Amino acid sequence: MARAAALASCLEAVLGSRRNANRVFEILEPLLVREEEDVLCAARTCSRLFGALLERRELFVGRLPAEEAALADNCSAEEKYKMWMRHRYNDCVRGLAGLMAHGAFQVKELSLCTLMKFVELEARYPLIKVEWKGSLTFPRELLKVVVDGLLPLNEDASLLISRFQEYMEYDDIRYFVIKAVTESIGQVMQKTKERPLPFYQQNVFSLISPINMPNKECDMVKFMAHKQAFEKMWLSFLKHKLPTGLYKKVLVILHDCILPYMNEPTLMIDFLTVAYGIGGAISLLALNGLFILIHQHNLEYPDFYKKLYSLLDPSIYHVKYRARFFHLLDLFLSSSHLPAYLVAAFIKRLSRLALTAPPEALLMVLPFICNLFRRHPACNVLVHRPNGPEDMSEDPYIMEEEEPSKSRALESCLWEVQSLQNHYHPDVAKAAAVLNQSLSEIEDDISGLLELSAYELFDKEVKKKAIDVPLEFEQVRGLFGKKNDIFAEHFTLD
Repeated sequence: MARAAALASCLEAVLGSRRNANRVFEILEPLLVREEEDVLCAARTCSRLFGALLERRELFVGRLPAEEAALADNCSAEEKYKMWMRHRYNDCVRGLAGLMAHGAFQVKELSLCTLMKFVELEARYPLIKVEWKGSLTFPRELLKVVVDGLLPLNEDASLLISRFQEYMEYDDIRYFVIKAVTESIGQVMQKTKERPLPFYQQNVFSLISPINMPNKECDMVKFMAHKQAFEKMWLSFLKHKLPTGLYKKVLVILHDCILPYMNEPTLMIDFLTVAYGIGGAISLLALNGLFILIHQHNLEYPDFYKKLYSLLDPSIYHVKYRARFFHLLDLFLSSSHLPAYLVAAFIKRLSRLALTAPPEALLMVLPFICNLFRRHPACNVLVHRPNGPEDMSEDPYIMEEEEPSKSRALESCLWEVQSLQNHYHPDVAKAAAVLNQSLSEIEDDISGLLELSAYELFDKEVKKKAIDVPLEFEQVRGLFGKKNDIFAEHFTLD
């Protein structure tokens, strides 16, 4: 309380008379201490002091001379006061910027909000001299200080960044944040020699991933400027090697939050190619991005289906992202214009891998294969080949071939699915037997089967109602086909 009263007295004195200007140091000094309550009190006092000075236009406007030069120059007392107080304002900004790295979140938050208050006031009362009509007076340097504070190199700042997101609703704030982030990435990543900086890059992603771009194309100049800045920011971020986990986060939002707002989405090809090489779910998500570029932005990428085919390995039936994999695989193979040899290769590889798949995966993939036959009737030869191979040793299909066109899948047959008709699980055997019949034209809805788990399958079996099962085909009628009551007649006790 004593500290608060002392600072309030200083504030009143400084704002009341310029003769008390030196007492501003009493307000700034507590910003350098580490005691949380003192820092908070000083930050609030600074907010009121310099907020009032900005509104009263008592800070120097224009290119600020060095402090010593300003005092020695032949300026009026009025100008010298404004220059001197402008330097104190800069001291305050530096102090608040340093407090954004304070150990207490409440201090970080207050420092952030105070700096953003100054941004708002400088936008209304510019400290930049207007040299010609229409010249830019937005306090971009002050906002750059805020952005740098939100992007520490060795600390997770996601909580503070989430607090900052409310300011991103304003077009001018969002635009200059995008510009500041681009500048920061160039400065920081250049020093690392392409080594990932996990905390910094995660902080950048936390700041830029929620950005909602304007869709007001009627204001075309502003819209196009935003779009160009947005594209440059993402390309500068993604051209550097990312921590592995961050690739997945970027790829998940790519098609909804990034590509629609880029002037040239095909510039993402380098990032997607690198992401594909990582493997697993990241490779799959990278192919999803490539698929969008191919179909929506006319990207030529002849190796797409070869890369997709190479992802089919035994793990696809066991990994936790199995549902997403088959959802996307279904999307990628949805076109009826795909060549028969290509679809046949996918059918054969899925069938071969199914021989070691768990029942819950088989109940999903067998209807999936049936849907492929419905879309591509030319592949029916795999089912209706009476003299086809009966096992792996006779099969012309080359499982190890990476090029689908050279796998000889169309020369084979689905003996694998025929084997699954003898599966120990009755539902699997029933699903495999569907291919023995004429398939309907309507595709099976597999959406409910994508997430099927072993537990759900077991639970379903347990909850089945028991039915009376006859133990004999014919009722026992006694020896030699006679009725049992004959014996009763002869051995009746008197």
